Amino acid sequence: MGFIADSLNRIQPSATIAMATKARELRAQGRDIISLSAGEPDFETPQNIKDAAKRALDEGKTRYTDVDGIPELKAAIVAKFSRENGLTYRPSQVSVGTGGKQVLYNALLATLNPGDEVVIPAPCWVSYADIVLLGGGKPVFVATTIDDGFKLRPEALERAITPNTKWFLFNAPSNPTGAAYTRAELKALTDVLMKNSHVWVLTDDMYEHLLYDGLEFFTPAQVEPGLYERTLTMNGLSKAYCMTGWRLGYAAGPEALIKAMCKLQSQSTSNPSSITQWAAVEALNGPQDFIPRNNAKFVERRDLVVSMLNQAKGLKCPMPQGAFYVYPSCAGALGKTSAKGAMIKTDEDFVIALLDEEGVACVHGAAFAGSPAFRISYATSNELLKEACMRIQRFCGNLK
Repeated sequence: MGFIADSLNRIQPSATIAMATKARELRAQGRDIISLSAGEPDFETPQNIKDAAKRALDEGKTRYTDVDGIPELKAAIVAKFSRENGLTYRPSQVSVGTGGKQVLYNALLATLNPGDEVVIPAPCWVSYADIVLLGGGKPVFVATTIDDGFKLRPEALERAITPNTKWFLFNAPSNPTGAAYTRAELKALTDVLMKNSHVWVLTDDMYEHLLYDGLEFFTPAQVEPGLYERTLTMNGLSKAYCMTGWRLGYAAGPEALIKAMCKLQSQSTSNPSSITQWAAVEALNGPQDFIPRNNAKFVERRDLVVSMLNQAKGLKCPMPQGAFYVYPSCAGALGKTSAKGAMIKTDEDFVIALLDEEGVACVHGAAFAGSPAFRISYATSNELLKEACMRIQRFCGNLK
């Protein structure tokens, strides 16, 4: 269709959203579907945050705000970065958007020129590459391996950087693998970046608080202060604060970049929802004690899923240390035929047949630039996870 912009032909619809939508459609048709495709906690938004939103409504805080965030929220974000990450920012260095996705989109579209390269460790979140492509840039995937716990090695980062590299896009704990880094592992990567002064760092810390096994969180600009002037540190409220539908992401970085992002946002969505912004002030400034309580449940779920998937024929599931995903290899299932006669040639064939025959929805590894594997979100109840894993075991056991 010649009417549609060429730039849209460069990208694909989000595979995670597509799978969640397909699961909802099948459920509406009466199918018994367990959806493990969306990265969304099943916990309620904490009551104090909901109360803050109700207060904002009652107090008439329903009008336009500053394009990239109310002063009260920017102050809360500045305090958060200081308190939790040892990073000092001014409010003029803070940008607030409608979800982390918009913040990433603003940053990349405001800075990329044709031919600019963005280095991305893979497997990676489905939207990174498409946003880069939409901005006219070139995604450069750097493969990580299951044996390395899907962590990027410094020598691999070094090899991927060229004179055309504009950004290094880093996400840890990682979606889709749950990979998390120690301070020393992060320092090895920042040492490489210090040697390449033309490369900017975009760090997606969305899963910062979802870390297990006593691991401590660090962000690149904190580990290497020399990167501060060329790092955009992004975060949000969706995951740890159970606020996926509220749509609130934020970032802090150099003022000139923040201004450029604000300029772009002023001509797209303008301000995020005023009500959500007031709820976010309470989320960041209020009690944080629900986070470790939720994490204890996530650990229980993670251990259950990893144990059951490793008992499935042909699957190999490593133990992640963060986020709420597992990323099992399904290499052992390829080349086989399912109970209903579907040929499993790719990880996409695997997840389609699994949904069709057992009613379990997950997302294929190719969507995350990491095959042959699939991603399961364990952000749902133990009962559903147990049932889903039993179905996966049965599906794999029936492969011929």
